[in-house]
Amino acid sequence: MRKCVVIPLAVICALLPAAACSQSPPLYCTQWGSYGTGAGQFNQPIGVAIDASGNVYVTDSQNNRIQVFSSSGAYATQWGAYGAGPGEFFWPIGIAVDAGSNIYVADSRNNRIQVFSSSGEYLTQWGSYGTEPGMFNYPFGVALDAGANVYVTDNNNNRIQAFTSSGGYITQWGSYGSGPSRFDEPMGVAVGAGGKVYVADTWNNRIQVFTSDGEYVTEWGSYGTGPGQFYGPRGVTADAQGSIYVADCQNNRIQVFTSSGEYITQWGGYGTGPGQFYYPIATAIHASGIYVADYANFRIQKFCYEPTAVQNTTWGRVKSMFR
Repeated sequence: MRKCVVIPLAVICALLPAAACSQSPPLYCTQWGSYGTGAGQFNQPIGVAIDASGNVYVTDSQNNRIQVFSSSGAYATQWGAYGAGPGEFFWPIGIAVDAGSNIYVADSRNNRIQVFSSSGEYLTQWGSYGTEPGMFNYPFGVALDAGANVYVTDNNNNRIQAFTSSGGYITQWGSYGSGPSRFDEPMGVAVGAGGKVYVADTWNNRIQVFTSDGEYVTEWGSYGTGPGQFYGPRGVTADAQGSIYVADCQNNRIQVFTSSGEYITQWGGYGTGPGQFYYPIATAIHASGIYVADYANFRIQKFCYEPTAVQNTTWGRVKSMFR
């Protein structure tokens, strides 16, 4: 089996004209997963995150567990089961990893954030159902900044909440609507260069950008299928070069932008083949590649900036419709 030799986008861009770089998406590298409950199988994978060592953590939402893989997809371990106790889940969704490889999980139907060691040892939790500060109504996305502050998209409360790494409430912003700093079911969240907070404002079909304390900076996007348009964007991720990757879920593609919203490139399309998607819902970025949670294909796909031929593998069948 060929190994992916990853060449960072920044290196490629330094060797190509700007126009060529802006039109060069990554290549399909590999994939893993199929529908089921066994090790390495999924029932609606939603969140994906990577630690500094390249271990890949996936929220296997309907199986109420976290699964861990190597960067090439080899199964390593798992933890979790259905329930409301420590280390149990009711539809885990968003996931993030801090510099110490602690794992933060949005346990959405239990309306809390749970924190684990990299091996799955329960550490702490915070949150409960409600509208007050520190309470949630269906937390979805989780992201951390350089100071390990935790940002959570409080989906049905249409707001962003920020906490310390131990769950101490810091601030919040947002309410329902379509104007600046208003949301219609925010889902994905990411922290980019300079501590800017990027939010996938899903049913307003846009990305909104804020300072770390919630001051509105800018936005981009509208409903549609053209470059820079969206249909239900869910996941958003920032890379080390400042590019912003958006899982444009119902357009079945990944779009890439500069930090100010200038369109760079895209890839994908509806289907079950390599490089195609059926509701891509989240991305994670590491030196080893770009990982996409391909929700309704029950798999993780990995893409690499690699100038050579890419390998093909088998893929899982589609079993259920997106809800």
